[in-house]
Amino acid sequence: MKVILTRDFVALILSVAVVGLGSGATLPLTSLALTQAGYGTDVVGLLSAAQAGGGLVVVPLAGWIATRFGGRQVIVGAVLVVAFATALMQLTLNLWLWALLRVLCGAALMLLFTIGEAWVNQLADDASRGRVIAIYATHFTLFQMSGPALVSQIAGFTQWRFPLCGAIFLLALPMLASIRGTPHASADEHAEHGSWRRVLPQMPALVIGTGFFALFDTIALSLLPLFAMAHGIASETAVLFASALLRGDTTMQFPIGWLADRLGHERVHIGCGVVVVALLPFLPWVINTPWLYWPLLYVLGAAAGAIYTLSLVACGERFRGVALVSASSLVGASWSAASFGGPLVAGALMKGVGNDAMVGVLLFAALAFLAAVWWEKRRAPLAATD
Repeated sequence: MKVILTRDFVALILSVAVVGLGSGATLPLTSLALTQAGYGTDVVGLLSAAQAGGGLVVVPLAGWIATRFGGRQVIVGAVLVVAFATALMQLTLNLWLWALLRVLCGAALMLLFTIGEAWVNQLADDASRGRVIAIYATHFTLFQMSGPALVSQIAGFTQWRFPLCGAIFLLALPMLASIRGTPHASADEHAEHGSWRRVLPQMPALVIGTGFFALFDTIALSLLPLFAMAHGIASETAVLFASALLRGDTTMQFPIGWLADRLGHERVHIGCGVVVVALLPFLPWVINTPWLYWPLLYVLGAAAGAIYTLSLVACGERFRGVALVSASSLVGASWSAASFGGPLVAGALMKGVGNDAMVGVLLFAALAFLAAVWWEKRRAPLAATD
């Protein structure tokens, strides 16, 4: 594997990782603040959905915005928007204003990640692309994993906790300024000419796999601590549940990738889905047994994270050129849609049916991924004969 660790690459990875730390802290802090103010899981889910909604709205415009204003300028602008929108949440508890601020954060973060991932792809060559993107994903998740732990330390600073979270994002600016190159994108590169209609039927499992992990990630940061607290776990420990999931995701990406290279990406992809479906139902049963729930959360995080990582690998294997741009747009739209609707549905079900409904929502999404894989495999021989 040839990986060129240029200064630009290292600076870009670290700047996006810092943003991961800020976003990993903001969602659980928002959930904690709303709970302390007396709001239920339905409101927490609604605010999480507002952030995802901002990302969903901006997905179709991301290519045009990058072309019109330049990738570096858009990323810097996105960092500033998310930093100040997060800090402003300290000034009010008005839910409408909070929703607006979360929409702004969602739009800014979606632009940042979309352009950042494209930039990383430009810095990689074909021989090392998968592992270069794995480095990017690992560092982002590693920093995001530290977010809930950070919340447990700053939660007591009730007058400064949101400005502190906002300031974290600003730490990315010096690293962005040190980058000498700039992402390039032409209008033709982003002109899909309707090709997404041809691409989508070729990647239902990848779209649903991305949606599953987006749902898993958002619920882990926003609703999992509330699920744990409802089962009698202290708030200081409950906010660390998401860190356990993210730790499994972070530390196991390379080992699972190594296994996939030897056994086949599709086979390991399916295996990870089976592991998630097999383990999720046990979560409510082991929630009061620390020596069981910590390893369970770790393995769940590893398997769920691999579903997303291997979906990205499959996109790169199946598509090239404009088709790859279309596939990337569909993956981004899937992430935003799942992040928008998932917490909304899960939060409402947790309030109306019971807190264990969170597990049911995740289990349904994982089963949908396996069903889509089965449909793809059944359809493949038919497509080959056309």
